[in-house]
Formats: sequence, structure tokens, C-alpha cells
Amino acid sequence: MTESRENLTVLLVDICDSTRLYETLGDEVAFRELRGCLDLFEKAVAVNGGRVAKAVGDGLICLFADPAKAVTAACDMQTGLGIRVAGQPLRIGIRVGLHYGPVLLDGDNVYGDTVKIATRMTQFAASGQIITTGDTVEQLAIHLRSVTRPLEAFPASGREDGMSVHEVQWQESSEYTQMPGRFEAVLAAAGISRMYLRQGAREIVVVSSMTMGRDAGNDIVLKDKMASRNHARIERRKDKYVLSDLSSNGTFVMMENGDQLKLRREEMIMHGSGAITFGHAAGEANEEAIRFRVE
Repeated sequence: MTESRENLTVLLVDICDSTRLYETLGDEVAFRELRGCLDLFEKAVAVNGGRVAKAVGDGLICLFADPAKAVTAACDMQTGLGIRVAGQPLRIGIRVGLHYGPVLLDGDNVYGDTVKIATRMTQFAASGQIITTGDTVEQLAIHLRSVTRPLEAFPASGREDGMSVHEVQWQESSEYTQMPGRFEAVLAAAGISRMYLRQGAREIVVVSSMTMGRDAGNDIVLKDKMASRNHARIERRKDKYVLSDLSSNGTFVMMENGDQLKLRREEMIMHGSGAITFGHAAGEANEEAIRFRVE
């Protein structure tokens, strides 16, 4: 093979504490579960225009020409894993590190300081974190830079002033919580169901749970005085989405076929599409509707 040099983003994803899963679940079940997670990550890489260079233990080394695509893939991995394991007793987490810089390519192998730095970012990350470098952040557009925050610098080989370290805030970023289409292809390819809620122009994907009510601490804040402060909750249980009414006046579900159900301190498994109203039946005055669809 002919060696070549080019600037790429190296992304490493590592499944945390996989030894515990083998001890808890047994070899066969743990292997299947971890393999399913890696399949999900590989699809996130492919959807975002990257490629997997190699598997390392219970993780992957991935390469991207576009740093923004690498950051997006990292967010897709974290979000997709959250959806996959939501409602399950398994506690699986991943840490992701990435760095943009020159690499040496030799067939399927990749070498150089960029790989070493990306590895250090992964080691620096805790479960559920995405850690990158200032060099990588500088390559991003403003809207992606805005979802990163600087952490402390640490000494790096050949850099007397250390290296700036940044966290990608994938859970807090409205770009990733309100625009689920970015990783929709990943979840669909993995056979994982998704639930979307629309409040006006805002579209939200339900990752594990979502609360609705007049209290400002809810994920979706309602204005209607007929709604309770903590009115309803949607929770992912295994591969189902369950709507629970917690209110005084009830939660109404209008399906696309016109059927309407009222929940009063009850639960229902959501399917298809329609609208959810709070304290009012659909069509009544002052109703505040949230559109939903389950795919």
C-alpha cells in the first residue's frame, strides 16, 4: 500500500465499563448488546460521510474529511445510544474524543500525533461526554462552535502552552434536541422507533422522557390555565412510548382517524400520529395542542 498524508478528523468512540456488562449479562448476551451498539455507531459514521478505520476493543477509530461531520456523528452516537437503551435496566455509556490534524494513512491503518491526541481526548472524557480540541473547534462554523464550551488545558507533547480542551454539549444544544432529522437515518437503519413532538415551529425528539405542564421546569411549558403545573409525561419503555396523565383535568389524545381518548391519571402506549391536548378536548376553546408522531 502507498502511504499518504492528509488532514482529517480522527474520532474515537469507546463503550465504558464493558467488562461489567459481560459479568452481569453473560458472554453471549453482552456480546450481542455491544455489537448492536457498535452497529449503531457505524451507521452514524456512514450517514455523516465518514469511515471506520478499525475496531479497537469495544470501540471504533473513525475518520472524517469534514470536522463538522465528525462532531455531528459524535452527537448522533450519544443520542442514538440514549434512545436504544432508554427504559432498559442496562446502563451503557460511551465516551467520544476527536481531533483534527495531519495523519499518515497506510491502507486501513492511520498513524500520527492526531491519532494520539484524539485518544487522549477519549481518555479525558467521562461517560456521556464528547471531548475535542481547540484546533478542531476552530474548524467549525459559528453555529457548531456555540455548542462547545472550553475546559481546562493539559500538557501536550511538543506544546509548551498545553492544549485547549472543549466539551461538545450535545444534550443541551437546541440544534440537537429540536432538529432530530440529523440522526433520523441512523435510528431508522438500526430499527429503533422514534417519537417526535411539535410545538409550533419547534420539533423535539423524545430520547428517554419528556414532561409537559405550566411549571417552568418542564421540558414543554404550557400556557393554558386548564393545564396542571405538572400535567403529563412521555417516557420511553423498552421500544414503546408511554403517555402518563398526572393532571387534575385530564389529557386528551386525538388520533389522525378522529378517535379521541381521555386519560385521567392513566397511561397509554402511543402509536401513529395525532395531537395531545391538556385539560381540553381537541376543538374546544383555549386548547393548546402538541402534535406527535411515532415512527
